[in-house]
Amino acid sequence: MKKQGLDATDIRILSAVQQHGQLSKTRLAELVNLSPTPCWARLDRLKAAGYIRGYHAELALERIIDFTQVIVTVSLTHHRKADFDRFETFVKSRDEVTECIATGGGMDYVLKTATPSLAIFQTLMDEMLAADLAIDRYMTYFATRQVKTGRPNLSKLLAQSRQ
Repeated sequence: MKKQGLDATDIRILSAVQQHGQLSKTRLAELVNLSPTPCWARLDRLKAAGYIRGYHAELALERIIDFTQVIVTVSLTHHRKADFDRFETFVKSRDEVTECIATGGGMDYVLKTATPSLAIFQTLMDEMLAADLAIDRYMTYFATRQVKTGRPNLSKLLAQSRQ
């Protein structure tokens, strides 16, 4: 699906804030090669239009606390809207679940979790199973180290979509 309404300058602004987070008016203008006032006005327009969901710091969590990261794939017994809604409501209410992606194919969801210990992860899974979420099966994968993390390269993604 082709998205409309963004020009090359908008893409440069979005790419800059995606890569660097919140920036001063002057620094953002330098990065996108535009004078500060129109650059800031464009940024405000992009925020108001919902292109920017928020700003986040990427923490070196492993330097702060020992934690267990587990990836969980989940398949539901039934594929009714009410079942998906109930599962997603549960997942959204749990801070231990840091990411949840609905998928097509063999599994319905892929979750990323972070807990202080394996025992607390198991408590999360026990609560999930006890919550009557119609889980048919799940598989767990324990993360041993982070190899790569990041966000899509917006400019490259757009260029490839035009090919």
